[in-house]
Formats: sequence, C-alpha cells, structure tokens
Amino acid sequence: MANVTPAIQEIINSKDLPVRLKEELFSTFQDLEKVTKTQAKSIADEVELVYLRSRVEPLEPVGTVSAQSIGEPGTQMTMNTFHYAGVAEIDVTQGLPRLIELVDARRNPKTPTMTIYLEDEYAQDQEKAYSVVWEIESSPLIALGTISTDLVEMHLKLSLNKQTLISRGMKPEHIAATIGEKLDVTITRKGHKIIVAPNTATFRELLQLVSTLRTLVFKGIESIDRVVLRKETLEKEEGEYVLYTEGSALEKVLKIEGVDATRTTTNNVHEINQTLGIEAAREAIINETKDTLDGQGLDDVNVRHLMLVADMMTHSGSIKSIGRHGVSGTKGSVLARAAFEVTVNHLIEAAVYGERDDLHGVTENVIVGKPIRLGTGDVQLRMNHGSHVPPGLKKKTKPKSIPKTKPATESPSTEEPIFNLTDLPGVGPKKAEILSEAGFNTIESLSEATEDDLCALSGISASYAQQLKSTIETLLK
Repeated sequence: MANVTPAIQEIINSKDLPVRLKEELFSTFQDLEKVTKTQAKSIADEVELVYLRSRVEPLEPVGTVSAQSIGEPGTQMTMNTFHYAGVAEIDVTQGLPRLIELVDARRNPKTPTMTIYLEDEYAQDQEKAYSVVWEIESSPLIALGTISTDLVEMHLKLSLNKQTLISRGMKPEHIAATIGEKLDVTITRKGHKIIVAPNTATFRELLQLVSTLRTLVFKGIESIDRVVLRKETLEKEEGEYVLYTEGSALEKVLKIEGVDATRTTTNNVHEINQTLGIEAAREAIINETKDTLDGQGLDDVNVRHLMLVADMMTHSGSIKSIGRHGVSGTKGSVLARAAFEVTVNHLIEAAVYGERDDLHGVTENVIVGKPIRLGTGDVQLRMNHGSHVPPGLKKKTKPKSIPKTKPATESPSTEEPIFNLTDLPGVGPKKAEILSEAGFNTIESLSEATEDDLCALSGISASYAQQLKSTIETLLK
C-alpha cells in the first residue's frame, strides 16, 4: 500500500469534486503500491475533468430530457411476465407493466416478491436455511394433510402428513390447539388424525367449516404463499443460499432469526417506505426501474434520469405517482395542471379559489406563447448592429436620406421635430402620440429601438412592432 503524503492530500482537496469522489481517490491512492505527486496530480486532474464534463449545463431542461430518455426506449418494451432470476416457480411482472406500476406508485404490485439473504451459518447450511423457509412460507392446512367430510356423523376428518409436520417443525397437538383457539368447534385428536365437528350440526355449517379450515394458516406469514430456496454464487466463492418468495411482508421477515436485514429487499416500494423510510424507498424506485429497463436490454438509459424521477416521487416525504393524483396534479401552475388531465376541473377550481399563475415553468409558457426560461430562452442579450465589425471591414455607405416631412407647428418652448410620425406608413395619430411620449420621435431613435422595446409600449402589438421596424429599415436603405 502506498503512503498518501500531505502533498497528495492537498492535491485531492484542491479539486472541484464531491466528498465521495475525494474519498474514493484517497482510497485508490492508498491501494496502489506506489504513487508519486506527479502521478497523483495527473490522475486527480483527469477525474476532475470527467466529473466537470458529466455535470448538467446551466439552464438545461433536465425534466424534458429525462422524460424523453425514459419514454422513447419505453416504447420498445414488451408486455410479458417473465420468470424471476431463473426460478421457474415464481413469476414476476416485468417490462412495460412493471414500469407503469412503479411510476403510478401502486400500493399493491401485481406480483409482489422478496429476495431474502441469510446470515452466516444459515446461508451455508441447507437444513438451517430450510428452517428459515418454514418460518416465512405460510403453512395452511391443505399443505399439511387432507380434509374429508363425514356427512353421517356431521364432522370433518383431518389426516396430517407426519413427514411434512416434522420437516416444518410442527406437531399435531399444535394444529389442534390452533384450530381450537381460532374456531368455535369441538375437537378430538387421535395421533395424526383430528376430528373437527361444528357446534351446530347442519350441512351448511359443515361446508362453511371446510372452507375456513382450508385457508387457516398454522405457521409462517399469511401473505407469503411460496418460498423457493436457491444456492447462488455471489460475493462468496463457495456460494450461499438465497430465498425468493411469492408475496411480500418486509417488516415481519426482517424480525426472523437468520435473515440478513442489510441485504433483504422487496419489490413493493410502499412496504420499504413504511419499514425503512423514504430514502430507502427512493433507492428502491431507482433500483427497480433500472432492473426493469436492463431486463429489456435498455441498459443505456442514464441512471441520473431515473434518479430525477425518484426524487420527484419522494421529495415530499411520501411516495407520489407521476399523474394527476401525484406529481402532475400538485404542480404550482394552474395551466400546467390543466394541460395534463381533467382540464376543465382544474380551471374551474383555480377560478373559484382565485389562484394566480406566475408562468415560471415550461408548460405554462408554451401554452401562452412566451419564451421559456431555459436554455437560450433565459439569456437576455442584445447587440448593437455593426459594432462587432472591425473598422477596416466596414463598407462605406452613402449618407442616409431623411424623408421630407411637413413643417411642424412652431413652439417657442420645445425643439422642433425632424419629421411627423404620422408621415410613416401605418402610423396614425394615436400610435404617433404613444411613440412620441416614449421618446421615439425620430427615425434614428426608431431604428435603434428593438421590437421588444416597442412591444413594451401600451397599444403596440408584436406584429405592429415588426411591421414598423421593417418600414424604418426600408427607409434607411
């Protein structure tokens, strides 16, 4: 390992880099066998250059770029449901339906699933791994034995499978006690045979009891129907056992002995939010969307676009959908909300409450025909015509002729104007008065004025300003 000298540390600290990248640089230099000050400076300069190039340009419309980056490849996604991680027994929604689930922030995914990692000996010993499986997978009565109906005696006979009970760590007396606690019935047990009789000996009560017993769970978590155990080679060379589930219950699973809470996860982002908080939910949204896109071969979508979507969905402290009930429906702009869905409702509600739209966003400015405050639209730059041309390249022009004007009425207290504005085509008395009050009473002043200057005057429209400027330019040629 190389000795990182104070001089190298000073080089790292002087770079315009985030703290995380500085720490990575420091650890990288430590891992090298030897690094000189010159080499460290060269590496740090290159890292800084790559970082600065990767930053977003000022006034970049990141929302529009992210929407296009995700939406365009999203049109190539399939509508299929694929097997998860090669496990044939478990199907998980992927492709476009899964992406829609995520951006809609649906509280109950169509196919909830969990990936459960185990700790230490549980991850290496198959028998101990199965002990965790039976703590998680629900064990209904139909998985433990058979149910037969005796219509003569008006009772049910439960025949429990001895091997199944042993493998799942259960006993017949536990089954009988659970039935007695949860149901108001009469129970008689003989070894692995249990007779259950309803208190009211009717055919209807008997059928209802059969239906109830079939769904009664004696061990495990009710919402997890199935658990598949697989041995995978991950970071550890010898491999480890990993559990995949149908159904999800993150909070309950994390409390089970042998479960590695630092790596276990679920595809239900709302469960993650309730159990681990909004920051964990944000990471889950990023990871789930990226995995969904990668599964379709769309791995070239920049992860920062997915991060922006996740930030918009979670910045308020709760998970919001991208829709009229979430992000789009809570925008500050009335026009932006109305442009998405239920236009009339938004406009009526805004009128009732007297809302004001300051036109700060993109959508509302596009609607009213104003330049958006992004990119070049936010740059207020003017250039004096001809001032940028070097003196030696300027063409010699004839002196500009001044059009003949009618003699103005002499006034002892004011300077006589060069011409009357009403002599210009399209300029009536009202327009002439407006221009004169603003100081535009000569051809020179009108030629120096921009269309924006003219539009700023009351009664002067954009089309009229453009027509007037065209007339002045024609006269000055």
